[in-house]
Amino acid sequence: MDARTLHRATVDRWQQLLDGVPDDAWAAPTPCAEWDVRALVNHVVGEELWLPPLLAGRTIAEVGDRFDGDLLGADPKAAGRRAAGAAAEAGEGVADGQRVQLSYGEEAASEYLMQLAADHLVHGWDLAAASGQDRRLDPELVDAVAAWFRDREDMYRAGNAIGPRATSAGDPQAELLAAFGRTADWSPG
Repeated sequence: MDARTLHRATVDRWQQLLDGVPDDAWAAPTPCAEWDVRALVNHVVGEELWLPPLLAGRTIAEVGDRFDGDLLGADPKAAGRRAAGAAAEAGEGVADGQRVQLSYGEEAASEYLMQLAADHLVHGWDLAAASGQDRRLDPELVDAVAAWFRDREDMYRAGNAIGPRATSAGDPQAELLAAFGRTADWSPG
């Protein structure tokens, strides 16, 4: 699965889960201990908002702080829909060989899409777990992200981008979650 296809599929799944968040779940805890549901959604929406300008050739400095703070406003689902739509459209337009400027330097735009696809998939699971939705991930998406992440896990952990590896029951979804520092049986209580 190429980066554009994977990115689109994970954004679409994220949006389905966001649309399914119950009105009373925004303050619920998530597997990301520092975030409740609203903060988790705000994080992903922020990543989605960064994608179009960076793919258009802007630098981190040029974008500045416009995506800091609360990006959800009074209607988090609508804000999420707008951001996801813009991110999906921008991702589909990535050209072979395109480069992008990220916080750590120049990177292949396809690698950036893979990073965001992984984030959408894993944070989608976080959102499902926190809001009482179906936690099952598409096995094809799990396999694609796991194959990409296998050679990057140590680097992500060393950079404090993910927590310690968790123990796993051994199935592919549980293994992917463990690689990202989560246990498949997480519960809020």
